[in-house]
Amino acid sequence: MKTYRFYGWEQADVPARTDAYRGIRTPLDLYDALSAGLWRAETCAPRLRDGWTPENRTLGQCSITAFLAQDIFGGRVYGIRRPDGNYHCYNVVDGHVFDLTSEQFGDEKLSYADNPEQLRETHFAKEEKRLRYELLRRLLAERCAGESRG
Repeated sequence: MKTYRFYGWEQADVPARTDAYRGIRTPLDLYDALSAGLWRAETCAPRLRDGWTPENRTLGQCSITAFLAQDIFGGRVYGIRRPDGNYHCYNVVDGHVFDLTSEQFGDEKLSYADNPEQLRETHFAKEEKRLRYELLRRLLAERCAGESRG
């Protein structure tokens, strides 16, 4: 079995609630697809883009990734308040807590308890974030469509 390094990978086995993304059956499949070049500088939060590298591909990708995961797996998105006042987003689906973008924090231990729910309406009120989410969603759809033909 492949070993993952993101928080909650051991319980990231919830089933997709949509077949809109062929081949994405669990959050592990989503992580694999995003890691294969879909997370990129253009999908990174602009304030963090200078620090983005392919080796640190989850940097600045949290909210758009968490809401995309919510589209596929359901559940809720929660946020951990960071020292700069922003929230780091992660998913909770049927009691399964997973954070596909936690690797950006290295060895820092984040608290996944008692955090406020995050709403896409609030996050996507920022046009740049909505556009990054739409780009990531489109890239995933194109990748999944390409795999179905191949």
